Amino acid sequence: MSLFPDGAHRVAVDEAERCTRGADAPAVLLDVREQTEWDAGHAPGALFAPLSALADGAPLPAAAQGRPLVVICRSGNRSQTAARLLTARGERAVDVVGGMRDWAAAGHAVVDGRGNDGSVA
Repeated sequence: MSLFPDGAHRVAVDEAERCTRGADAPAVLLDVREQTEWDAGHAPGALFAPLSALADGAPLPAAAQGRPLVVICRSGNRSQTAARLLTARGERAVDVVGGMRDWAAAGHAVVDGRGNDGSVA
């Protein structure tokens, strides 16, 4: 993946935020947590695709198809699994070290399902 150093499989939250921020971002932030976690709080602009659905063969959201993926979960465990699964499908994917916990701790925005300030569940 040309966005990241050669051989990178994981990125820190600041790098994840930098390469997925804004409408012209070079990569997509893909949140693989479950619905209740997503509803409680997620990164603005992230796309939702639960690991459970991806593991069952669900396709990526249309806006993520064919784009580099930065995969995030709560702590980094599920995102590692999802990134490996997506890479095996031929996608370009890295996961975020520390997940949404580190994302929020670094001061990056978290919004709920209504666009208000959210929390990491």
